Order: sequence, then C-alpha cells, then structure tokens
Amino acid sequence: MLKNTKNKLNILKKIKFFNDPIYGLVNIQNGFINKIIEHPYFQRLRRISQMGMSYLVYPGAHHTRFHHALGCVFLMQEAIETLRKKEVIISKEEEEALYLAILLHDIGHGPFSHALEGSIVKVHHEELSLFFMEELNKEFDGKLALTIQIFKGTYPRKFMHQLISSQLDMDRLDYLKRDSFYSGVAEGNINAERLINMLNVKDDVLVLDYKGIYSIEKFIVARRLMYWQVYLHKTGLVAENILVKIMKRAKELIQSGTPLQTSKSLLFFLNNSIEKNSLDKEVLLRFSKLDDYDIISSLKLWCDAEDFI
Repeated sequence: MLKNTKNKLNILKKIKFFNDPIYGLVNIQNGFINKIIEHPYFQRLRRISQMGMSYLVYPGAHHTRFHHALGCVFLMQEAIETLRKKEVIISKEEEEALYLAILLHDIGHGPFSHALEGSIVKVHHEELSLFFMEELNKEFDGKLALTIQIFKGTYPRKFMHQLISSQLDMDRLDYLKRDSFYSGVAEGNINAERLINMLNVKDDVLVLDYKGIYSIEKFIVARRLMYWQVYLHKTGLVAENILVKIMKRAKELIQSGTPLQTSKSLLFFLNNSIEKNSLDKEVLLRFSKLDDYDIISSLKLWCDAEDFI
C-alpha cells in the first residue's frame, strides 16, 4: 500500500502543470524537460518581455518569453499527436528533442526581446539560443545533441525543423494568438487548433491538408494585421528607438570614463563590445543574468544623471 502511494507520488513529481490563460493546463510529463525549465538560463525568460515596449500602447501586453515558450510546447504536443494519428512515425527521442527545441528556441533573447536586438550584443538571438543549447548539452552530457540538429536544420527529417522554424511553425502559431490575447487586438486571434489538425507530412516536408486552405488564409491575414496594428505601431517603434539611443549614449559615457550607476550585468556589456567571435561561457553566463529589470532600474537611476542627453 505504502509502496503504491510512493510510486504515485513519484509519478506526480515528474508531471508539472502550468495554467495558461489561453490553452488551460499545459502538462509536462518529461522529467528532463522539467529540469531544463527549472534551469536558471530558462527561468530568466520570466523577466524578458515578449513584445518589447508595446505595453506603452497596449497596457495588457506584459507577457513574457517564458509564457510564450511553454505555449509553444503545448502546441508541439498537439502537432505531434496529430501527425502520429496520420501515421507519421515520430520516435520518443525525436519527440523529446522537438519539445526541447521549441522550448529553447527563444532562450537567446535579451532584455525587451527584439527592441534591443543588436544593441547590447551584436549577435542575433537565434545564434545566442544555439550557444545556450550547446552549453546545456555539455552540462547534461550530450542529451541535447538531437535537439541541436533539429534546431539547426541538419537533421535528415526536414519537417521537424519546419515545426520549429518555418512559415507555419509552432512559434508563429503561439505568438500570434498570445500577442492578440494580451494586447486585446482581436484581428490576430487565429484558430491554431484547426491549423494543427490540418498538418501533415508529404515527402518529408510539412504540408497542410486542402481542407485547411481558408484557415491558412486567415492566418496570413491575421499576421499582416498584427504587424500593421501592433508590432509596427508608431508609438511602440519610437519608444524602442529611444531605448536604443539611451543604451548607445550610456555606452559612450561609460567607455569615455564617465561613471554611470547600473547593475554589474549591464555594466559588463556597456564596457565591452560583444560579437560572435567573442562569445564564450563567461559571456554567456553574464548574459544569462541580464533582463528587463536591469534596463528599467538603470533608466530610473539615469534620470538624475548630469549628462544632458
């Protein structure tokens, strides 16, 4: 009796539930994936905003990359289940690798996501995501080797990379639905469930059943409308541009010897110009401690700086 109770408790420990406002309960049954979610590299995404400075226009848009990554895992679960029903063979190892690849696809984003892309480090977030994956692969004795192959698109089964990165990947399906929900812009609300149910694989390429043609048309239109109304909104773009200029000026002052109060994490990147060839484990560790809070707290301090600009 006690043994059975203990086994049930161990099973429950392995299963984690996340209550998502869009999909409801997202359950992660894989112990290793839960380990990755608990890792400080991934937990940092709780402090990285999904939509940059868009909350200045849409006050509800305060959701994070953490929300988005878990939502993508849920959609990947649905996609794998759909493809298996259509007799597409996906092994347990491939399934885990797909979950990990979509979970970690945005782990390289810096503070305010796309708003400061190229300002703090001159490396694209996808390259940083790959670097994070490679470090995690070393830390966990090669358990992410297949994940990295799928993410890079070097794995022979092409459709798996397309589930992570393509015109109709789990990333786009989630961010459109999620950004629409949190911003309140109804035009972006797509029928992700319908689109996933229409997925299939033909000649190792991800395709859509012909019955899904109207759903895909709506998806394309919704994406375009979200760019017009939300992502390229003039107020949001101006705010992000000002933020970029502030960081540029802060860098100029620091490098010319003018002291500025800021966090240790941000100070390192203001003092150093980081490009792809200067990426190493130490830089990655410093980057993993940098988030929106470093920027916001610094801005509050810099309001009282003597520098006129």
